[in-house]
Amino acid sequence: MTETTDNRSEPEGTQLATMAQGLFLANLLLLPGVCFAWLAYLYFKHRHTAPALARCHLEQTFIASIIGGALLVIANLAILWLGGYQSAHTWMVLILYFTTVHSTLVLLGIVGLAKAMAGTEFRFPLIGRLSFN
Repeated sequence: MTETTDNRSEPEGTQLATMAQGLFLANLLLLPGVCFAWLAYLYFKHRHTAPALARCHLEQTFIASIIGGALLVIANLAILWLGGYQSAHTWMVLILYFTTVHSTLVLLGIVGLAKAMAGTEFRFPLIGRLSFN
């Protein structure tokens, strides 16, 4: 048997960018909070030293996670304002939140993961060039 070598090289920072996008999705779908803490650790550790591709994905996922968390707090405040968790309005707010906000964040996270794996930058709509730096 002969071995074939793959001469294609991935752009610098692809692995870190892919990890950031994976943690973003895991934060939304599997382990909220734990994956955000890991993502925040990676962001603060590599925000100045990572290659441009990884820095872009780290920053975008970190900001999107914060915005997603803020929107979740707003949804909970709306539930409380509309009568608490025993109210019929609770289901309306939850269904609207999950069908609009949460599913949009998951879809954008999947697109971002595909872009990271391809070695290209991705900017979330509405976040765009928003930066903490």
